[in-house]
Amino acid sequence: MSESEETPPARPLLRIVRGDPSETELAALTAVVAAAASAGGGEEPEKPERTSFWADRAALVRRPLPQPGSGAWRASAWPR
Repeated sequence: MSESEETPPARPLLRIVRGDPSETELAALTAVVAAAASAGGGEEPEKPERTSFWADRAALVRRPLPQPGSGAWRASAWPR
């Protein structure tokens, strides 16, 4: 068996679907794709352990109290 029969032909990394890019544009695109591939962007980031609702410290933080405006004393008697 010859070498070409052992391995199938590799798929091209990039394929131009529309337009006529210049050599500079192709070089820039190739550099961006190569940088993204070497950064390991294909891996899923580890999910942090989920804390229980009872251990959640955010529950201890209160929302600020609303500041009364003009006529707030009248609005306090309105039905909600």
